[in-house]
Amino acid sequence: MAATHEVFNQPAPLVDVNLFASNQPLQAALAFNAPTLNTAHLHALGQQVGSAEMQTHARLANVFTPQLKSHSRFGHRIDQVEFHPSYHALMTAATMAGLHGTPWAQTRRDAGPPQGAAATSGGSEPHDVGSVGAHTLRAAGFMLFTELEPSILCPISMTYAVTPALQGNPAIYRDWAPQLTSRAYDPTLKPWKDKPGVTMGMGMTEKQGGSDVRANTTQAVPDGSDGWGQRFSVTGHKWFFSAPMCDAFLILAQTPAGLSCLFLPRVLPDGSLNELHIQRLKDKLGNKANASSEVEFTGATAWLVGEEGRGVPQILAMGTLTRLDCALGTSGLMRHALSIALNHTAQRSAFGKKLIDQPLMKNVLADLALESEAATALSLRLARSFDQPGDAHEQAMQRLLTPVAKFWICKRGSHFAQEAMESLGGNGYVEEGGEGTMARIYREMPLNSIWEGAGNIMALDLLRALRKADAAAALAHELAPAKGMHPALDHMAASLPTRVELMATEMEARRLAQDVALAVQAALLAQTAPAAVFSAFCDSRLAGHWGHSFGSLGAGVDFDAIIARAMPT
Repeated sequence: MAATHEVFNQPAPLVDVNLFASNQPLQAALAFNAPTLNTAHLHALGQQVGSAEMQTHARLANVFTPQLKSHSRFGHRIDQVEFHPSYHALMTAATMAGLHGTPWAQTRRDAGPPQGAAATSGGSEPHDVGSVGAHTLRAAGFMLFTELEPSILCPISMTYAVTPALQGNPAIYRDWAPQLTSRAYDPTLKPWKDKPGVTMGMGMTEKQGGSDVRANTTQAVPDGSDGWGQRFSVTGHKWFFSAPMCDAFLILAQTPAGLSCLFLPRVLPDGSLNELHIQRLKDKLGNKANASSEVEFTGATAWLVGEEGRGVPQILAMGTLTRLDCALGTSGLMRHALSIALNHTAQRSAFGKKLIDQPLMKNVLADLALESEAATALSLRLARSFDQPGDAHEQAMQRLLTPVAKFWICKRGSHFAQEAMESLGGNGYVEEGGEGTMARIYREMPLNSIWEGAGNIMALDLLRALRKADAAAALAHELAPAKGMHPALDHMAASLPTRVELMATEMEARRLAQDVALAVQAALLAQTAPAAVFSAFCDSRLAGHWGHSFGSLGAGVDFDAIIARAMPT
């Protein structure tokens, strides 16, 4: 009897590929934003995160999800989260790559250690972290790692964001900064001083408030002072408390002076567990490898960070950095979804030719490639602003582009992932195997749009940024290098400063955020991308030669050139 199960016309998975070496748009964005940057670290990371071994770790960390162990077998409260070994392998790789606190190590070296500080210890740092472009380098690495596994990057991102804010308490910063900027990973639950590296999280959201953190009800009662400053006893709850296994957290609580920022460690200096009780882990749509929880504080010990009663500004400083990571993360997910789609369609045949050679599929893939490259360009441009804290223009662009990039890139993510999944047909909807990552990407995409402020919050933040007197001038300066390169961009660039100066109403804020994003993306592509990419982006996104779905570019587009630039191999 003849065999009936001959397998053919099924593409080989995208595996053992250097995700940096094959990413031309990312390399171009890096060359533009940090031309002197040494990218050897990124080549090594690209090879690692594209390997079959690391892809297996990513799959296992999502299949064998975190488990809460609230009590020991003898009934003692332990409040620990148990992870699959692959989760720890991924965390080790991310910290070794310097994706958490290492860019801040240079800040400490430049300023000198705080009075009484010990020398930095624990783990070596990437050879070029701390050089010019440290935040841009870290951003590119964050995007690459997102292609492998995004959900474990939650504690990595929060550690990055919390580290500079912790300077609001110099004594705690003195003790914790060496481990926060170390590249060592240690998941054990013990005092920070006994660990080579630590991670930090943050807790703001409560069930009655959500983004309205001023409605928080958690109470903090003064409880004396010690070497870390003013101490409080905290009672209350947090509705979303992501990565509860971190070593410490910055939280918001009501003190006698108002809503304040507090430092709350899992293990107290005397070695005892703090009164932080994990009530349950969230069962989320995606982000499965990361533990998100609800917690209760029952007289937990915490210390003041910053000025009492000024907790919101302290937290917002961290939000700027996590919002950067939302844009970076979605850009990385877009790139990986596009790479999977290109890899699949280049190998699979239908109706007598490869899918990638079918005219309509070419249109879809080229359109996705435009969106992905534009997202990469905008995200890396935003990251560059964090490398130049003393530059007035960069600070103005940081205020403008943080909400704009977070809003627009993350909004585009879910639609992008759906279209990329559709290019695989039924294979894209199946969890199993190498292409099963597409389903994981699709479930992950909505998170970055919601986390750290949903779309309306970002649009309102843009309006607040526009109240700065230099906003219109900064935007005009940013768009000036592309003047005269495309009529649609010229028209948009001429109208935006007036709209910025007039400050759109709340009803118009989303449209303004969209248009600022598109104009800046176009101006960046004019300087970093081939003419085929730039002209097709402007014709479609700015001139209106485009439909309401991906795959509706005009017939005059150079589809082959755009697709060739985006190919992952």
